Amino acid sequence: MIRLAPVARRLGAAATLVHTGQHIDAAMPDDVSREAGLAEPRLRLAAGGLPRGAQVGTALTQLDAWLASSPVRAVVVQGEANSTLAGALAAKSRGIPLVHVGAGLRSFDPAMPEETNRILVDHMAGVLCAATRDNAANLHRERVQGQIARTGSTIVEAVGDLLPPAEKRQQVLAQHSLTPDGYVLATVHRAENTDCPDLLAAVLAELGALAERLPVVLPLHPRTRIAVRRYRLETLLSPLTVLLALHPGPFLALARHAALLISDSGSLQEEATILKRPLIVVRTSTERPESLTCFGHLVHPSSDLIGKTAHYILDQGPALLQHLADLPSPFGDQRAADRIVRRIRETVDCAIRRSP
Repeated sequence: MIRLAPVARRLGAAATLVHTGQHIDAAMPDDVSREAGLAEPRLRLAAGGLPRGAQVGTALTQLDAWLASSPVRAVVVQGEANSTLAGALAAKSRGIPLVHVGAGLRSFDPAMPEETNRILVDHMAGVLCAATRDNAANLHRERVQGQIARTGSTIVEAVGDLLPPAEKRQQVLAQHSLTPDGYVLATVHRAENTDCPDLLAAVLAELGALAERLPVVLPLHPRTRIAVRRYRLETLLSPLTVLLALHPGPFLALARHAALLISDSGSLQEEATILKRPLIVVRTSTERPESLTCFGHLVHPSSDLIGKTAHYILDQGPALLQHLADLPSPFGDQRAADRIVRRIRETVDCAIRRSP
């Protein structure tokens, strides 16, 4: 939603927004939508709270029924979520041109559900908007049939739109009794970490040990909150500064001034390079190796290297932060949405010329 907001705003009334209802927190999508400046969705589906296959099937069935009676010229999907796959399948089954934003990401890890989704969508799409040179190279190597366009990532513009000004950022920090560069910000929400009690316990224990050096702020994702309760891991949260899941603005404010980011999030890997913060990616693999080249480290969630790597980064202090401040983000400039919209309009114009 955040990544497509710059695209949707440029398309204006020409864009029809669809919410799949996939998010586990029913209120969060509407709150984020308003903060991102999006219009009300034209269509709301009911794909939330279901297993993966049922989620895709439910969203696909409802999307197909809607597309059958709607004058849609192109379908735009982003990323690799279950809703992305459902949207792509619905478009393909109706012969509607498909544009994939965020194409070409690859972790080369078949155990990652998102990897299957992104590969399938890329091979269905007619237009593939790749953020980086590596993403485009992945698509060329796989010989996808669609048109490949290197556009940059819309997250660069989205961060610029949503990051509060300095005064408001200071207010967010003061609200949580934090000082710039004086805390660690962590997020844990991916199924590979939250669905395994041993892995989740290991990550939380490492964060707790690190809190002996600096406060560790953990905005608790709804999925993680449920998992902590299910596995009875509440005591592992005691050393941490636990917050409710944050909206994008306050979260980016905290991320901008953190001495270190620790996360399993794909988006935060890109955001770290825009905010110029060091990052530890707590996963077995990543589809964004560009973020690791200068800004981050990949650490397995079961490893005690989370804490050791964190101390290594923190020991470098202001010198590292100054070094990162001078590095460009590998994910492009703030013009990705313009390039993507141009491709969408070309696709629609072509579809109109071909229609009887």
